[in-house]
Amino acid sequence: MGIDLKAGGRRVGHKSSMKKVKSNNPYTKLLIKLYKFLARRTESKFCATVLKRLHMSKVNKPPIGLHRLAKYMSKKEGKTAVIVGKVTDDVRMLECPSNMKVCALGFTETARRRIEGSGGECITFDQLALRSPKGSDTVLLRGPKSREALSHFGHSVSVNNPHTHTNVKPYVRSKGRKFEKARGRRRSRGFKV
Repeated sequence: MGIDLKAGGRRVGHKSSMKKVKSNNPYTKLLIKLYKFLARRTESKFCATVLKRLHMSKVNKPPIGLHRLAKYMSKKEGKTAVIVGKVTDDVRMLECPSNMKVCALGFTETARRRIEGSGGECITFDQLALRSPKGSDTVLLRGPKSREALSHFGHSVSVNNPHTHTNVKPYVRSKGRKFEKARGRRRSRGFKV
């Protein structure tokens, strides 16, 4: 039996996304170079995982909040939290745990201020590569994939193109009766997309 080229054809577009760096960020490009070298020379699973995550798109590098980070690091004194993504602040958390070491691609201003204010430190991936090239005494974490923000991503439906992404949630001020519920939202009011 052969491949039915007319029906399905050959598998195209399934090659690894790690062949070519898609990011235009020069810092990310240098980090990929560094961790590609470390993964090859140290044969460390940690470096290989960090490299794989550095290649990911922005949607697949979700941010992690300070509260979630503190929860994961509660019984791990002396270890460094490693996040291939951004660390954001959480206003619901009243006080930040002390002496927390965090390595991430980026920090929001308030998150950095709170971590450093409580005696912790925020480091970058190149600093981490000098401290622990094989990822010893680190905890590799990632943020939640299913965030509310993801439901707003994509092209919203318009009158000209009614079937682009039908499940894209609009940014609406409120969800009440008076907010974006008339023309274009109900069949009884002209049309519905």
